[in-house]
This record gives sequence, C-alpha cells and structure tokens, in this order.
Amino acid sequence: MCVLIATMVAMVTTCSAVSAAPAARSGGAVGPVPSAGCRTAPTPPRTSLHGFSVVGRSGDYLQEVPRVAPRVPMPVVFDVHGYLQPGVLQDAWSGMGAYGASHGFAVITPETHVLPPKWDYGKDGVDIGFLSAMLTHVERTLCVDKRRVYMTGLSMGAFTASSVACQLADRFAAVAPVSGLQNFAWCRPSRHVPVVAFHGTGDEILSYSGGVGARGKLLPSTDGSARTIGQQSRDDAHPRLMPNAESIPAQTHAWARRNGCAERPTTRKVTHDVSRTSYSCAPDSSVELYTIIGGGHNWPGGDPALAATAITGPITSSISATAIIWDFFRKHPLTGALHA
Repeated sequence: MCVLIATMVAMVTTCSAVSAAPAARSGGAVGPVPSAGCRTAPTPPRTSLHGFSVVGRSGDYLQEVPRVAPRVPMPVVFDVHGYLQPGVLQDAWSGMGAYGASHGFAVITPETHVLPPKWDYGKDGVDIGFLSAMLTHVERTLCVDKRRVYMTGLSMGAFTASSVACQLADRFAAVAPVSGLQNFAWCRPSRHVPVVAFHGTGDEILSYSGGVGARGKLLPSTDGSARTIGQQSRDDAHPRLMPNAESIPAQTHAWARRNGCAERPTTRKVTHDVSRTSYSCAPDSSVELYTIIGGGHNWPGGDPALAATAITGPITSSISATAIIWDFFRKHPLTGALHA
C-alpha cells in the first residue's frame, strides 16, 4: 500500500523511443504468438492515454510503445500502481516505460476510477476481470506477443500481480511483485508461474516479517470509511484488502513449493545491501527474492525524489528493480497453453 504523493508527476505525451531488438529475441527458444493487433495498422512509437471500461468498472491506461519493426509482436509489461497512488506516479517511479522504449517492449500502466486508488485483487475480484479485459483490448489494438505478457506492481499492485499469477496464469507469463509479494491460500494456478520479488527489511508499511507495519496502520482504511488501516484490522473480523500475516521469505517459499522447486534455497549477496534468495526450479518455474537490507517501502533503484522517503523509508540505489525484472521476464516466456 503506497502513500499518496501530493506532488503529481507531469505525464509525458511523447516517447523518445530508440531502435530495439525484435521481440522474438527476448527470451528462450519459444517463438512469438502474434495477437489480433498484428493484423491492424502498426502503432507508432509514442506515449498515450486511453480510457477503458467494462461492466462494473471504468478506468484508463497509459500505453508506451517502443520503436520496433512493423508487425513484429512485442512483449508487454503491465505496471500496476499501489494503494492511494495514481498510475502516472507508478510509471515515473518505476521508469518501466522509458526502459521499455530502449529494450523493445510495450508498457501498460492501468488504473481504475475508484477513489481512493486501490485494487480488488481477491479471488474473482472485479479488478482481475478488469485487467484481463484490458489485456484482451491491448492484444486487439497492439501487435503483442501473447507468450510474452508480464505483470509487475508496487505494494497493492504487487498484491494484484500475485493474484494475477494465480488467476490469469494462461495469460501472464511471469510476475514481479515489488514490496508486496502475496501467497493466497486459494491460489491454484493453471501452470507454474515464474516469480521474482523484492522487499526491504526496514519496510514499515508492509512488514518484511508479515502483515501491515507500524506506518501502514496509519494509512486510511481500504474500505473507504473514516478509520485507519490499524483500526480496520482491529475492528473487522475479516478486513478486506489486507496483506498476508506470513513473512515475505515464507511467502516466497510457498510460491517455490507451488512451482515444484527444491525445498532449500540458496542466498547470496549481490551488493552491499541486497541479497538474492533463489530456488532450484525447472526453467519455466523460477522463484527469486531480492531482500534489501534496511530498505523501505520503495521501488529499488527508483527516483528518491518521488519516494517520499521520510514516510516510505530508505531506498537503495545499488540495484535497479526495473532492469532485474526485465532480465527475468525476457528469460521466461509462457510455454504452456494460451488463453483462447
């Protein structure tokens, strides 16, 4: 759950896209599966905002298209904002759109018109249907490689990415939850979904040891009442849109077990303040956790000016979550059966 930043980031309307390698080179030996949009007129490289509605939900999405050869199916990354956070801030914070422009993948940053900004990410949640329908629309309007569609997200966006891995495993090839990996008891994905997660040990909004942290309890309740999250958690027998009480390492282990990985992981330092825990898994089932020692509720490598670190806590610059996520994604296309 991410804190609302008062200063909004101005949305760019054009994208300085550069030439990039075709999507077919983006990972593995699996060939691209072109979407229906590959039969339409090519979309020029640009950043644009699109309204989108389905029954029960309305919203929009920021679409950032790189420069690629006409009718070459592109990988697509959905970049999902956190609680109380607008999509445009998520795009600026992660830098995923700009990274996609230089690495040959499109980025979709969705949001709904629900206030305060949040996601109904639970089993059969309305926003899971909203995101699935949005992907269908994107596949019809852009030339997308249906085997290389991915999702990342911050905080409640990470909850949503975790839920998508459970419920839309035939549509999203891999996920990357940042500051909010979740293991759901009801999760029964149709295939093993590769997962790379990031979380700081000093996160006081979503605790590394599980549940809502001390600062997170001061945020407005997720049900729209005048209470805080702390009061909501205390008063309600089953408070909605709350994180799992298990620690992040335990939830990572649960995903590894779900993916059929070995029980004992390997942990090694990658920088002075970051370690990576990885499991021995089949190539299409990888599970990894990047632990930021002392890190707060942030996007590792993101712009500190956008992070409000007085509230969210320290942000590391020793790694770029965006670069690590794309490297992980490009190695993990969807190898199983595709959504019809």
